[in-house]
Amino acid sequence: MAYPGLESGATEFRGRWEPLRYLNLFRLVLAGVFLVAGPGLSLGGDSATLFFGAAFAYLTAVLILGFPDAARHLGMERLVTVQVLVDVTLLTVIMWASGGYRSGMPILIMIVLAGSGLVGQGRMVLFYAAYATVAVLFENLLRFLSGRDVVDFFTVGVTCIGFFTIAQVARLLALRAIANETLARQRGADLAAQLRLNQQIIQDMQDGVLVVEPGGVVRHFNPQANALLGGTLREGGALASCAPALAGPLGAGEDGEPGAHSALRFRAEGSGKLLLARMLRAGDSDATLVYLEDFDLIHDQIQQVKLAALGRLTASIAHEIRNPLAAVSHAAELLSDEKRGDMQARLIRIIGTNAQRIDRLVGDVLALGRRDEALPEVLPLKQFVDEFLDEFALTDPVRRALVDVAIASDLTLLMDRTHLRQILWNLLANAQRHGSGAPGSIRIAAGLRDDGRIAVDVTDDGPGIAEALRNQVFEPFFTTHSKGTGLGLYIARELADANGAVLELGQAEAGGLPGAHFRLTARSRS
Repeated sequence: MAYPGLESGATEFRGRWEPLRYLNLFRLVLAGVFLVAGPGLSLGGDSATLFFGAAFAYLTAVLILGFPDAARHLGMERLVTVQVLVDVTLLTVIMWASGGYRSGMPILIMIVLAGSGLVGQGRMVLFYAAYATVAVLFENLLRFLSGRDVVDFFTVGVTCIGFFTIAQVARLLALRAIANETLARQRGADLAAQLRLNQQIIQDMQDGVLVVEPGGVVRHFNPQANALLGGTLREGGALASCAPALAGPLGAGEDGEPGAHSALRFRAEGSGKLLLARMLRAGDSDATLVYLEDFDLIHDQIQQVKLAALGRLTASIAHEIRNPLAAVSHAAELLSDEKRGDMQARLIRIIGTNAQRIDRLVGDVLALGRRDEALPEVLPLKQFVDEFLDEFALTDPVRRALVDVAIASDLTLLMDRTHLRQILWNLLANAQRHGSGAPGSIRIAAGLRDDGRIAVDVTDDGPGIAEALRNQVFEPFFTTHSKGTGLGLYIARELADANGAVLELGQAEAGGLPGAHFRLTARSRS
């Protein structure tokens, strides 16, 4: 039996309609059995008239209280209470008319209490059990006082304890079921919302997405994928018919795996666009995910970034070169008119110093241009650093005493030899420029990290880097030294990036010395 109009109630009540409908069906069947087969089941032996009157009243109550109007007028709680009170009362009357406890009516009362526990709320189920207990004990007491056959009160008391137990267990099970249903409904709503969000993201994303099943069958795709391939995609269609250049590499693997070309460029026949495709397995399924990108668009974006960077670099270089060139030109003009030897020597030194500055600037720019020519190799780190320090100290022997090395002999580093030399040179030159110049004022240490990569730390005992400048140290042409070009640290980081390594500014106290701390992190092997 349905209960229209009650669906707008609280969520926790929704799970109670179905049990109540089945409970009413049980009552209806039970009332019919009483009326049709009651005498055959030895019911009504003590008073047939009272039995049939109670059975007819039970059937009438079931029909009246089972109609939807009863639920609308009484409300769920009152309806359940009235039904239980009617059931217990009439079943007790039938028990009186059918020989008492041995008629089996207490078992039926237990079933009614169990059903009420499934649809009831709060402590009312305990009231139902208490009412049933009083009714059964009162019936047995009347039989005792009237001299009829009775059972001992201990047996009746055990049955009444069962009333409370069954009612409470049924209530707890109902609460658990309602909580699980509410949780399942909430998770279902969350999942549906997440699916709608994911679908919207996939529909609106700029990259194309394809789901291809074994055999090259297109199962799903987003609008962007269809546009990139020229609008020829169809769900359930063959990939080879709309993108043969993609279907070949996709089926080149074994057991449905993407072939060797897990990433490839191809020209789409439908749209004529040059596309970049990336293929990978879709989780545990046999399907393959294919991501499509417009390579022409990517190339244009790269070119725009390069042109913008080149423009900034050219402007910065022009600015940096203009100052020393102006000094050289001015010194040359003065030199032509100057007759004193000491002044000529001073002007010549100015010319030489600024010429060297221009040379360093040009050398730094050339080093930056070689960043894409990385040829990584496994280098024995300690041996490489020792040889580098010998070279670093050739022009100034004092430099060797400045550097303290703490590197284990078994450590290796995967980097381009020339790039690593340039990185160390820039870092040590920077450390020497800002350090105290005392022996051991620069420290090079290396160690193996938990992720298997090697961390090379270069620290000095200088004043360190101010907190306000930490975000600028790797910017091109940023320098706090009058003789610096501002490209050293920038080039060092670019070369590290070209080798798959990371150069970053660490905390001073982590490096062992109080000054600046730079950390180069790279793989130890390929």
